[in-house]
Amino acid sequence: MTTSYSQIFRDGLWDNNVAMGQMLGLCPLLAVTTSATNGLGMGIASLAVLLLTNTLISLIRGIVTPQVRIPVFIVLIASAVTLVDMAINAWLHELYKVLGLFIALIVTNCAIFGRAESFASKNAVLPAMADALAMGIGFTWVLVAIGGMREILGSGTLFAHASLLLGESFTWLEMTIIPDFSGILLSILPPGAFMALGFLIAIKRLIDRWAKVRQERSAARDLIAIEP
Repeated sequence: MTTSYSQIFRDGLWDNNVAMGQMLGLCPLLAVTTSATNGLGMGIASLAVLLLTNTLISLIRGIVTPQVRIPVFIVLIASAVTLVDMAINAWLHELYKVLGLFIALIVTNCAIFGRAESFASKNAVLPAMADALAMGIGFTWVLVAIGGMREILGSGTLFAHASLLLGESFTWLEMTIIPDFSGILLSILPPGAFMALGFLIAIKRLIDRWAKVRQERSAARDLIAIEP
């Protein structure tokens, strides 16, 4: 069960995006995206867990029997989350304090288990790693987009405190989009997250519909051109 790497990345980044296509992982997506910085941090953590679990599960796929695969997958996912949780606590402690329990809750993220079951357990290591990167990056950009929209509307900034939460090398990300802006309170409250997600999903569906219509018109023109 293999597919082309271009299709893997197309699925992960857009067509079968974890958040906008599969509608998985919505708990952290809606809970921690009060800013683009928080979204980026959570996305990086989820990407690391995906990469670890997909790689490990692909490596052992030939020796794990179907009867015990689910417990084994859960143990591996929990181990990967623990490692990522400890790493963030050690090297990005300020971000760890902000994300808190939501890092540990990656264990319950259906997107992680879903990719392990549907892809990593059926493919070789390299395609499994590519799928993890694609799905992880796709999830991350949605987290950052929602966090960015909420942060701009809520405080007029973008990636505020990135140097504090992610390290000094991220200072260049910090921007003030709207100076002296008091902000819209609704955007940083839970309803703001649902509204931002709905807005992104609507845009995606409009783009997909436009692309489908354009493809159908192109196919029709090609058919007319080859007819005698």
